[in-house]
Amino acid sequence: MTDQAHISPERPMLQPLGDSALLVRFGSHLDEAANSRAIAFAQAAQAHPIDGVVEIVPSLVSVLIRYNPIISRYQDIAGTVRLLLGRTQFSADGREWRLPIRFGGEHGADLDEVAGLLKMSAEAFIAYHNANPLRVLATGFAPGFVYCGFHPDTLILPRRNSVRPLVKAGSVLFAAGQTAIAATDVPTGWHVIGHTAFSNFDPKAVPPTQLKAGDRLIFEAV
Repeated sequence: MTDQAHISPERPMLQPLGDSALLVRFGSHLDEAANSRAIAFAQAAQAHPIDGVVEIVPSLVSVLIRYNPIISRYQDIAGTVRLLLGRTQFSADGREWRLPIRFGGEHGADLDEVAGLLKMSAEAFIAYHNANPLRVLATGFAPGFVYCGFHPDTLILPRRNSVRPLVKAGSVLFAAGQTAIAATDVPTGWHVIGHTAFSNFDPKAVPPTQLKAGDRLIFEAV
């Protein structure tokens, strides 16, 4: 067990959650190293099945491991996790995707305001936003919803002061050095900068989502 004040990507903390789950934390705040290691460890754990484990869920800086307490105990899972951590090559793999985005207009109501707050034109903001691929940091909050990052310091804005009660599926959102994509209709306090026809949630498909943590997204303005 690692003291919470000293959690780092190199010294993750193992934390029991009830009698059927374990959380592996790689940082106390979101940054590139903690996120990359969480994704890489989740991929390694999925590639090397652990007896009794029924689900592995990566988040921004942690990985949830759910197990069947009838088959395995916390001590058994934790021991195997520590061995896996010791031999994991922390390099997150993923697919590369190209996503067409319609910036501004009806479905990107905050684009001009965002550009203005960053002291640039809308065209310049789009160019900077699309300059480099973004990595899927995590999925969650709502079905198919993805968090992507990281943008440079010159493109960091806080969330809006008010929450929109609903934005449409496919909305491209921007805040806190990240871009997010909503795959369902959701409320949000993020800035809405565009829309994509790409859908990351189909409840009839197996699996129901396409994008995974570690994938790289190239945004293209259309």
